[in-house]
This record gives sequence, C-alpha cells and structure tokens, in this order.
Amino acid sequence: MADRTSGRTSTIWRDGQLVNWEDATIHVMSHVVHYGSSVFEGIRCYETPNGPAIFRLPEHLRRLHDSCRIYRMPLEHSIETLTQACIDVVAANELPHCYLRPVAVRTGEQMGVYPIDVPVETFIIAWKWGHYLGDDALELGVDVCVSSWRRPGPDTLPALAKAGGNYLNSQLSKVEARLNRYSEGIMLDSFGFVAEGSGENLFIVRDKVVYTSPLASSILQGVTRDSVMRIARELGYEVREQLMPREILYVADELFFSGTAAELTPIRSVDRISVGKGKPGPITRQIQERYMGIVTGRLEDTYGWLTMVPEGVSSGVRG
Repeated sequence: MADRTSGRTSTIWRDGQLVNWEDATIHVMSHVVHYGSSVFEGIRCYETPNGPAIFRLPEHLRRLHDSCRIYRMPLEHSIETLTQACIDVVAANELPHCYLRPVAVRTGEQMGVYPIDVPVETFIIAWKWGHYLGDDALELGVDVCVSSWRRPGPDTLPALAKAGGNYLNSQLSKVEARLNRYSEGIMLDSFGFVAEGSGENLFIVRDKVVYTSPLASSILQGVTRDSVMRIARELGYEVREQLMPREILYVADELFFSGTAAELTPIRSVDRISVGKGKPGPITRQIQERYMGIVTGRLEDTYGWLTMVPEGVSSGVRG
C-alpha cells in the first residue's frame, strides 16, 4: 500500500502566520467536521528553469473567494494576501515543485447546521504530489468506467463552488471505479448527460472537434479546463461546450481528463471499450505537450499564467 503521508512538508500558512505542520489543527467540534463546511482549491507549482512557478494562481484564488461567497463564508484575506501566502509557503518549505491546497473551513466549538457567525479559518498547505492517476498515466493513458453515481441536480448542491461536501459524491464514484479495477469513473449529470470525472473535467475529440460538457451539467468550472479550451483554439481546433449522451464516450476518437492534479491525462478505454486505437491520440498529445511545455517553462508563457516564486522570498511569521 502506498504511503499516503509521503507528501508531508514542514510548514503551513494559517491565517497570516507560518506554523509547524503538527500545529495546523482544528477542534473535533468544528462545524466542518460535522457538516462538511469547507471550500478549497488545488494549485500546482512547477519546477522551471527560472525557479518554482505557480500555475494560474489569481484564477484559483478568485474561485476560492467565489466558493466562499456562494456559501456565505466570510473570507477575511484578499486575493493579494493569499497570493503572497502561497508564495511564502512554497519558499518556506524550499520546494522546487508541489501541490498547493488553500482551504477555508468553518471551525468553532458548537453544534447545529446553521453556519452564520461560525468562525472561518484559512490554511494553505504545500504537498509533495506526483501524477494523480498514476506514474504512467500522462504517457500511456488510463482505463475508466461510467459511474453508477451521478452528479447532483442543479437545484441541490452548487457545483460552481469547490466545496468539501461535494466530494462525498466524488468519493463514491472513485471507490466504485477502483474496486472494479478502473483508474477513474466518468459521472453523468442528473439528466443522464456526460458530466466529468470524480475530480477532473472531461474532453472528447471526434472528427477533429473538441467537445466538453457545459457548466449546466453540474461540473466544476475548471481552471485547467479553461486552459485546455484556450490552447485548443489557439492550435486551430473548434471547441464546443454542449450536452452529450453517454454513448458518445464509446465512439469518440480521443478522450482525456483535465485538472490541476490530473493535468492532461489521456483515456484509453471506457467500460473496456477502446477509445480510438486504445492509446493517446494526436490532438490530445498536441494539447498536452503545449500545456506541459508552458507550465514547466519549456515554452514561452504567452498567456501570463505563471507566478514565479523568487528565491528567499518568504516573509511569513512562524507562530
């Protein structure tokens, strides 16, 4: 069994201070423990020839603020403050690359669902994390299934918020897939249309057109998803956001996941039906190479997506 603590680092940002890993704790009576009241982000910091670079940091932090707004969670830290905090965490842990997890949680010591006036605490964690769906996933692709679990309906849970409670639904899909020896599950929306993976957005290629599900299909508005769409259009491909039936997964020329953790992961089979020739396709490869080239500094960042971490920049105060 893999060591799930192997990504641990030494320092965490907690509401304006850098604290030791073991001191970043909350009480068992915290609201989030009982009612799932947290929102979070996942952000990659890449090793580049010019030092560590955080990918699309302002966009991720804006989404964190949006998630808090949807759930009426008062977040006292501005995007500018959180930007510096992310830089500080990378620098303080002396990491050439990592995964960043900003998370805002309702804490306190009380009982009851009603969340207004419950304290909100914010943390930023740096985690050493490799390829989300496996070491060979980006190169060889993965085998997936269509999950029996669906995304919630549009009037149940707000999918635009990246909230911890939403991921109970994702856990069910992920566990089902793994127990049946698939890497991941593709979830349908409440109406039976294609939505996304348990923790990734989904793209379909057919006849050189790139398709993805619309936000109305209860998907997360992915930052990497937006990056893929912009790169695909720049490369000359038509990109369509539209409702898609399950069976399009079986006749697609190419399929791939996108996400901060998953990056661009090709899909080689769905429900044991090969996608195309059963290996990553040329359009997937082209978009993947462009994306990975930008984030790792091998290609020019013409979009302004990278926030550099200067050497010795940390200004946080250790508590």
